[in-house]
Amino acid sequence: MQKISLDARAREHLERAAESSAGRSAETVYGGHEHTLRQTLITLRAGTALTEHDNPGEATVLVLRGRVRLHSGDTSWEGTAGDLLVVPQARHGLEAVEDAAALLTVVKRP
Repeated sequence: MQKISLDARAREHLERAAESSAGRSAETVYGGHEHTLRQTLITLRAGTALTEHDNPGEATVLVLRGRVRLHSGDTSWEGTAGDLLVVPQARHGLEAVEDAAALLTVVKRP
């Protein structure tokens, strides 16, 4: 068994995001290309975003800190710490309304 402190990792990655010219930092904390399930910690400085992209499979975003906006087409959903956002099966993007940390969980399509 492996134990991971998402709180500690989020703190570290928020610091990295603050120092990064892109304003973001990420780390796959479980899974990877060889697994079906992948969980990735994503941190974004306020005002930065992951531009619109395709959905690789079923996915959720668990907001750990801050506030984010998930958007797809003309629809958007805001989430704050503790909110679970279901990623639509369509092109979508994620932006940080405030400095934010989130856990992206994806089950890739076969």
